[in-house]
Amino acid sequence: MIKSIKSSLRAKVFLTTMFMLLCISLLVFWILAWFMPQTYSNRLNTILDERTRGFISELEQVPFSGSGGLFDQFLADTAIYSVELYNSSGDLLPLPAKAGYDQWYGNIAQTEVSSLEETSPVLSNQYYFSFADRSDRYTLVVYGEAEQILELQRSFIRVFPLILLMVLAAALVVSWLYAHMITKPVLGISRISEKMSGLQLDWAVDEQRTDELGTLGKSLNRLSHSLSAALSDLQNANRKLEADIAREKELEQARTDFFSAVSHELKTPVTIIKGQLEGMLLGIGAYKDREKYLARSLEIANTLETMVQEILTISRLETAGIDFKKDRLDCVQIIKAYLCETEDFIAKKDLQIHLDIPPSAPITGNKMLMEKVFSNLLGNAIQHSPQGADIWISLQAELERVLFSVENTGEHIPEDSIPKLFDAFYRVERSRNRKTGGSGLGLYIVREILRRHGGECSVCNTPSVVKFSFTIREIQESGG
Repeated sequence: MIKSIKSSLRAKVFLTTMFMLLCISLLVFWILAWFMPQTYSNRLNTILDERTRGFISELEQVPFSGSGGLFDQFLADTAIYSVELYNSSGDLLPLPAKAGYDQWYGNIAQTEVSSLEETSPVLSNQYYFSFADRSDRYTLVVYGEAEQILELQRSFIRVFPLILLMVLAAALVVSWLYAHMITKPVLGISRISEKMSGLQLDWAVDEQRTDELGTLGKSLNRLSHSLSAALSDLQNANRKLEADIAREKELEQARTDFFSAVSHELKTPVTIIKGQLEGMLLGIGAYKDREKYLARSLEIANTLETMVQEILTISRLETAGIDFKKDRLDCVQIIKAYLCETEDFIAKKDLQIHLDIPPSAPITGNKMLMEKVFSNLLGNAIQHSPQGADIWISLQAELERVLFSVENTGEHIPEDSIPKLFDAFYRVERSRNRKTGGSGLGLYIVREILRRHGGECSVCNTPSVVKFSFTIREIQESGG
């Protein structure tokens, strides 16, 4: 029980408030019980003094023998219980009253006064005066009834148990209401703090209060929103960091796989060249025809050089990242320049080029890299098109973007090979013949260059053609 009270703020506030209310109520009751009779006694004493002084002033106007009527009239007052008269020697004298009082002697009066003092409180005042016919100084002692004072004290004693019960009941109710009113927001804030410790921020404090607790609640609400936003940002940053780490691992694995493939791809032509050179030097069999195999070795060396250049291009992309130099360049001019360079090869294969391009299509990018993109895509279309085939080249500028596509007739690409076309060293030809399949790095380089320019490339089969396309951001012409 004691342990539960110590651990409960509401119980502590309730018991403390009830104890204080009981103490204050009992203190107020004691003050009333003490001072009200005293106040009433002072009031009665004042009344007794006023009446006695009026009586004394009348006695001083009459002789001793003629004062009986005044004494009778004074003793008839309900506030006067008895009167004692003393001479200058201190002797008690009989009162000069009429019938019924002339036999009253001092000892009888004193006995009755003493009996009265034992049963109820008596007020007494002492006055000095002289009768009109005598020069002696007399002392008048007046006793007044104070039964009301005793009754008032008894009333306080009688009602004390009832008042105690009423005070106790009122203290219980008031203490419970006060404890509930004071501790409710505090307990709410305590529960919220427990949720905050568990990073549960789906709560809100009642903001209707305008006192310090209301201000604290509003501050906690703002803190909750700030913590929620910060936690959300932290979670987003953590997810982004995890994604970056995962991507970095993927890139690292891709680099490892790439260099492993590079080693394999470079090893093959080097081995072929080395074998042909050794055969020619030793004059073995068919290798005695040096002119023939020197030409083949040169062809393989050229292929090897092309592969090395493409590997260097990929290395520069990896090193430069997105910080390579960008200029304003025109895609139309790049396309036309490449077609002019390959005009003889196009004529040799009797290819029909169909152009659907605007006068200009400006973009922001690296000129050398974008030339590589167009040369790879257009070169693949020209190389893989059969004799006398048609090639459609389209370039459109719309919605702040440039859309490029090249379509060529020929064999379709197997659907299971399309997702792998942009992987390094992947070739559709099963034989991996470099005369038809290339090095397998061209489309990989295209994808990486476009990615660093904010573009993306795609490939698909249509009913009669193979279509390569990409989009890239266009430069807006500024007025002036």
